[in-house]
Formats: sequence, structure tokens, C-alpha cells
Amino acid sequence: MAATAPATTAAAGAHSVFVYGSLMADEVVSAILHRVPASSPALLTDYHRFTVKDRIYPAILPVESKKVAGRVITGISDAELIVLDAFEDYEYVRRTVQISLTDTSETMLADTYVWSDAKDPDLYGQWDFEEWKKLHIKDFLTMTLGFVQELEQPEPKTRVETYQSFMHELEQPESSTKVES
Repeated sequence: MAATAPATTAAAGAHSVFVYGSLMADEVVSAILHRVPASSPALLTDYHRFTVKDRIYPAILPVESKKVAGRVITGISDAELIVLDAFEDYEYVRRTVQISLTDTSETMLADTYVWSDAKDPDLYGQWDFEEWKKLHIKDFLTMTLGFVQELEQPEPKTRVETYQSFMHELEQPESSTKVES
């Protein structure tokens, strides 16, 4: 089947975004967008989902003959896309990719967030969503809610800064009042 028009040129409010990590969890999407948009299972070919050293979220990069299972969330407004861009921060670059809907095998173009450092030595193995849900969703959701609150501040921290502060506090709760330099 022919791919549909690129998400970035679709009518305002009609963006589609392929998600493959924490954003596959409705709780995380709801915390960020204040709603859970329609979604469908999808597959991205010729990419691999890596674990990132010292992070609890994944990265994808192009890798021939690999596949990433995820979801495509649809009906994303321009304003919501800006929030997703802020959430993905500088570690990721938004790209338009062709995905296949798992239920129908239909192909379409969607935005996704690709790891910005293709030569990052901290990428390894295969990131597992089910394992992440068991081990990390509660803390990640708490961090995400903190990020959303930061967005409302006059000079908000980035998502990476919010994540690093949160993880530092988890590791060293007695030093939670100190400012990390």
C-alpha cells in the first residue's frame, strides 16, 4: 500500500507519532498530554531499539534488517507535538519514518524520535518494554509529572535535567536538598 501524507505536512492537529518506549504506556502519555490519544500497534523496520547505559528509557537508530514494535498515536495537535519535542529533549531528533500498522499491514508516515548520537558508546542490547513496566514505570511516571510541572515554570528545567535530578534523588535521598552542579 502507498504511504499516507507525511505527518509534518498534515492538517493542524493531525500529526501521527510512532512511539516505542515509555510513551507506549498510556499513563505516561496522559501525564504529558493530559489525554490518551487514539493509537494502534505499529512496526518500524530497519531500526533497532537499544538500552541506554544509565538511563531507563530506550533509543532507536537505523539498523538494517531489524524491527521495532511500538504504537502510533494519532490526532496529535501542533501544541502537543511541541510538548513531545520538549519531553524528548536534545537526546532525540524528530524524524519522519514509514511504519506498518500491525493490525492491517497498512503503511503510513509518522514522526518518531531517533537518538541524536548515532555513535553513542552507551547504546547496547535490546530495551524491553514489559521489563520497564515491571521495574520502572512508577518512578518514571513520577519524574514525568515533575517534568510537566516544570513546563509551567517561567524558566523550566529540560526533561533531561528533570530526569537527572529525579534519578539523583532516588539514588541519594538524603541529599535531595542539595543542588547538583
